Parts: sequence; structure tokens; C-alpha cells
Amino acid sequence: MRPRPARRLTRALALLAAAGVLGGALLPASVADPAYADAIRDRQYWLDDLGITTAWNTTRGEGVTIAILDSGVDATHPDLAGAVIGGTDVSGRGSSTGTEPLGPQGRTHATMVASLAAGRGSSPGNGVIGAAPAASILSISLAFGPGERSGDAQIAEGVIWAVDNGADIISLSLTRNQLAWPESWDEAFLHAEENDVVVIAAAGNRGSGTDQVSAPATMPGVLAVGGITRSGQASTGASTEGITIGVMAPSESLVGAVPGGGHSSWQGTSGATPIVAGIAALVRAAHPELDAAGVVNRIISTARPVTSAVPDPDYGYGIVDAAAAVNAEVPDVSANPLGSLAEWVAINRRAEAEPLVLELADARDPLGRAVEAPPALVPSWVVREVTASIPLIAIVIATGTALAVLGAAATVRFVTRRGSE
Repeated sequence: MRPRPARRLTRALALLAAAGVLGGALLPASVADPAYADAIRDRQYWLDDLGITTAWNTTRGEGVTIAILDSGVDATHPDLAGAVIGGTDVSGRGSSTGTEPLGPQGRTHATMVASLAAGRGSSPGNGVIGAAPAASILSISLAFGPGERSGDAQIAEGVIWAVDNGADIISLSLTRNQLAWPESWDEAFLHAEENDVVVIAAAGNRGSGTDQVSAPATMPGVLAVGGITRSGQASTGASTEGITIGVMAPSESLVGAVPGGGHSSWQGTSGATPIVAGIAALVRAAHPELDAAGVVNRIISTARPVTSAVPDPDYGYGIVDAAAAVNAEVPDVSANPLGSLAEWVAINRRAEAEPLVLELADARDPLGRAVEAPPALVPSWVVREVTASIPLIAIVIATGTALAVLGAAATVRFVTRRGSE
């Protein structure tokens, strides 16, 4: 287990210094369309709507590291200059640093995701700026599709690598398109849970064929993110529904950085997820004393409810509020309010564990006074004699029966013969 208190101290020091100045296919959970780069910053309506700019008065995410498990972040993009501090490839065909965008379908995906989490902007007022523009990024490149290495294996290996290499938050803008997950994910995500890492995952999109929230967003302890329109309604195409949704964030009319220096408009919970990951980075930076459970609790307990039912299958605990998550008074919790994967595994994987063998103790003497057996109705010597005589009796009976049958047959033959004469 990593020494988390030391990492919290690092974040606290960084904060003080700053005060001086996705059995089925894994799918990216978004759809992108080309867009012009004009007035990019003006199109980031969520920065004000979600209270992110207000939260920046307290922190911008200094000292926090977000792992992006995706198609490979272009670290040379002007909006991400200095943001990517490390990475790896688990697909078997990317660069060793994880910063080679892999495609063709998902080539732009990771760079867009990273820009919404921790983009710096290309210059003051220009380019995409993330929810936590002072946070750092680890890029772990994946590749899904025919002929690629098992997507399940890539995710498991990527999560473990992220935890072991200093991630405070893991952002997963992908879905397995199934409620269930493989056992290999038990070990990987337990590793994150045991090492105080916040895991955030996209709920998925109906427009991409995901009709209900899918793994990893169904896993206990994972903060699942659904998507809303600009007007605050649950998106019908760029989100899905399910009881595991934690919070909502914009998933329509988004804009993000793409490899090569450009920008693109897009939609989907793939975009909502890194926004929430950036907000989680703000919370971790502002409250370095909190563990992962405390960070998740702050985010869901300060979300703005949309309906009277909380959590709601469409909206979860509500629309995420960065300013409240960072600044509000929130009681401490001792456990993740979204559940524990360790407890789930202990209950649900029991049938597949080795059988439990119990050694029964010897029978004990009866307690209390001794109970006398009732007197036997037949003396024991009679029972022994009768038992010993049973084989002889059986032989006598069988012999007598055979003789009787033979006698009867002879009589029949005699009577028949006499009648015919």
C-alpha cells in the first residue's frame, strides 16, 4: 500500500505555494464532430455553470495526479503543455510513454478527455482549459477492436499501473457495455480501493448502444457519471440511466483538444467524466486530509438534486457542484457511500472460492442426569439366537416351497393323464 499521508502532505504544500500567486466490447463513451477553434474558451459554458471558476479561487488542482486510461494523450498539444508527467502503453502497440494517439476510431478520444480534466489552455483566454488546470496527467494508452489485445486485460493492467505510479484519481471514459465485469478487474480495482485512489467512470450513452449503465460504472465504490444537456436535463442520446449513477455533468455541446493542435466538438459521458475527475482533483487539492471515500462523499453530497428522489435513476445525487464540493461544510465519513468492492467480492465470489472443510468434533456425553433405557420386551439371548438362526430358517422355507411346487406339478400331470385315458 502506498503511503497516502505523505502524498496528502505534498498536495497541502502545493496548495500553500499556489496561494502565494470504458464477455462485450469496450467502447469509448462519446461521439465527436469537427469544429472550428474560434472562441473555444467561450464555448466552455460548464466552467461557470458547475461552479468551477468559483472553486478556482480556492484551488486549481495543484499536486494532484489524474490517470487517463484511454487511446493515448497527445502531450504536445498546446492546451496540454506541461500537463502530462508520465504514462505507459498496455495495448502492445503504442509508445512506451502512452502519449501516441491510437486509432483510427479512438485516435482523438484521449486528448479530448485529458483537456477537459486538466487542460491549461494555449494562452490566457484561449484554448481548452480543464476543470483542474494545475493537476497533472498520467496517460495510459489502450486500443480496442478486432485484432487487439483483450480489452479487459488492458483495463486491469492499466488500473494497476496507474495506482503504482502515483495516480490520485483514475478517469475511465469507456464502458464494457455489460453490467458485469471480469474477475481480473476485481484485483485491479481492489488495488485502487486499498490504495486510496478515486475511480471515476462514464455511465455510457444510448446513442452508442449502451441502454443502461455498464461496467466499470456499475462497480461498487466507483463514481459513475451521467450526462445532461446544456439546460440541465438528462441527455437522451449522450447518456444512459441506472441506479449506480453518482452525479451528472454536461455531455452535450462540448469542445475538446484533439491531436495535432486542433479542437473538436463532441458529446457523450466521455466528456462529462473528465470534468468530474477534474472536480475531484480540486477537492483532493483543497482537502489533502481526505481519503478517497471522503472525496467521493463531498462530490455526491454537495451535488444539486434535480428530482425529489435522491439518488434518482436518471440523475443520481444530482448535478455536480464544484464550488460546493470544495468549500461546503461536509461531515466526515468512514466508508465510501457508493459501496466497497472488497465487500462485494467477499459476498459474490464466494461460490467460486475453494470449498470450506470443517472438522466435526466428537460426540459429547449427554448433559444432566443419565436416562435409563426402558426394559427390553424380549431377552437379548432370544434375539441373538433368532438372528443366528435366520439363514437356516430361510433355507428350510425355500426348500419346503420348492417341494410343494414340485408336488403340485406332479399332481396336475397325474390328473391330466387320467382324464385323457
